[in-house]
Amino acid sequence: MNTGYEVIHQKGFSPIKSWTKGVSFDEKSRQQLMNIARMPFIHQWVAAMPDVHLGKGATIGSVIPTTGAIIPAAVGVDIGCGMIAVKTSLTAKQLPDSLVKVRSAIEKAVPHGRTMNRRRRDSGSWGELPDDVERAWKPLDDGFQKLIEKHPFLEKTNHIHHLGTLGTGNHFIEICIDETDAVWVMLHSGSRGVGNRIGTHFIQEAKKDMERYFIQLPDRDLAYLAEGSAHFVDYTYAVSWAQDFARVNREVMMSRVLKAMQDVLKTVFATDLEAVNCHHNYISREHHYGENVWVTRKGAVRARKGDMGIIPGSMGAKSFIVRGLGNEESFCSCSHGAGRVMSRTQAKKEVSLQEHIKATKGVECRKDSSVIDETPAAYKPIEKVMAAQADLVEIVHTLKQVVCVKG
Repeated sequence: MNTGYEVIHQKGFSPIKSWTKGVSFDEKSRQQLMNIARMPFIHQWVAAMPDVHLGKGATIGSVIPTTGAIIPAAVGVDIGCGMIAVKTSLTAKQLPDSLVKVRSAIEKAVPHGRTMNRRRRDSGSWGELPDDVERAWKPLDDGFQKLIEKHPFLEKTNHIHHLGTLGTGNHFIEICIDETDAVWVMLHSGSRGVGNRIGTHFIQEAKKDMERYFIQLPDRDLAYLAEGSAHFVDYTYAVSWAQDFARVNREVMMSRVLKAMQDVLKTVFATDLEAVNCHHNYISREHHYGENVWVTRKGAVRARKGDMGIIPGSMGAKSFIVRGLGNEESFCSCSHGAGRVMSRTQAKKEVSLQEHIKATKGVECRKDSSVIDETPAAYKPIEKVMAAQADLVEIVHTLKQVVCVKG
C-alpha cells in the first residue's frame, strides 16, 4: 500500500510513523523519537511530522498519544505556542513602496525581544499596562488565582505584564501577501514567562516522581506524570490555563498590529474576512482508535477534516494557510512549520550576514548578525515539507511575507 509515511519498527516497542519523504531526518532526531516510542503508555504509535528535528526531551514535530500518563517535557515550556493569521481587505497595491514605517509602528505597538536589566524593565514586557491588556486579562484572572493558591511562586512570574507581547527566538509578526494579492497579518507566540515557569516546574516534579519510585527511563527528560496523581491533576489544569493565555496573547497582539497598520496607512480596512488561531505545543483529550487518549503535539498542529491551520516557512520563505484532511494515521495532525536543519549556534557559524541579506531580499526586516540564527538557510525548504504531508492537509492560501518583526 502506498502511504505518505514511513515506519520505524523497534522490537517490543511502539512503532513510529514518519511523514519525512523528501526531507531531512537526522539520526539524533530519529533516536529521540525511538526513546519516546519505548515508553509503556504510548497509544498505537508515535507520529513524526516532516518538520521533525531534535528538541529538549521530546522531538519537535512529534505527535505523542498516551494513555494514563503525560510527559511534561514533551509539551515543553512554551505551552500553547502557536499561530494566528487574519486576512484583511487590503491589497498589495495599497501598501506603500517603503514598509519601514509600518514595521516601526508594529515594533512600537507590541513589546518584543528581551533585555536583561536589573534596574529597568525588560523591553519585551509592559511597564504601564495598557487598557486593552487589562481587559484581556480579566477572563484569565480567576483561573490564575486558583493556580497561585496551589503554586504561590507563579504570582511573581511575568503573567499580565507579558500578555500581548511577542517574546524571542522564532516568534515573529509578519505582513504577508497571498496568491490573490490580499494582505494578511500573521504572528507566532505562546504563553510567555508564566507558561515557561509552569512547564519548568512540572518537568522537575515529574523527574522527582521518577526518582521517588525508582523508574528507569531511556531519557531523563521523558519523566512523566501518572494519570490520577495529584501532580497530574495540577498539571493538566495549569496547562489548560496556559493554553488559554497563549490564545489571548495572540489575539491582543493581532489587535494591536492591525491598529498600528491602520494608523500608519491612514485607512480603515476590514479584518474579519478570514481568521485562524491554532496551538502547536499543547495537550488535548481526543478519541483515536477506540480509546480516549491524551495527545501531545510538540511542534504539530491539529488537522482534523476541515480544521484550519497555519504552516509558516522561514523569514524569507512562503507560508501556508491549510485545511486538515483528517488523516487518522497522523492522529489528525500536520507540521507546525519548516523545521530546523541547523542549530542556532551552527547557523551563526555557517551563514554570513551577506547570505542572510540576500535570502531576505524583498522583506522589510532586521538584516543584522543578531538574527542569523533565524535565517532561511537554518530551516528545511518549506515546499518539500508541504509535499511530504500532502495526505495530511490541503493548501488553501499561499502567503509571502513583505514585513517580518522578530523577537
